[in-house]
Amino acid sequence: MTDSPLKDLAVAMAGLESPEEAEAFLKDLCTPTELRAISERWHVARLLARGDKTYRQIHDETGVSTTTITRVARFLNAEENCGYRAMIDRLEGKEG
Repeated sequence: MTDSPLKDLAVAMAGLESPEEAEAFLKDLCTPTELRAISERWHVARLLARGDKTYRQIHDETGVSTTTITRVARFLNAEENCGYRAMIDRLEGKEG
């Protein structure tokens, strides 16, 4: 165990070995509402990264509020964590 609960969770997640294992862990960890919110943010991040839709189009397609879309866009493009960007790039084979 680490000193930080967040770091401890990150270590646990980094140890997941398959999408199925990750899904099972997330289902145990989160409520259905939390899973929906997290999944929606990830979906929005992927749509924003493609760059071919406006916030309004993403809202109309997903039902996610424009406030959430704006927040995801800020973290995708301007915040120092770079978590969304790192995962999207990795999944698209752009890591290097």
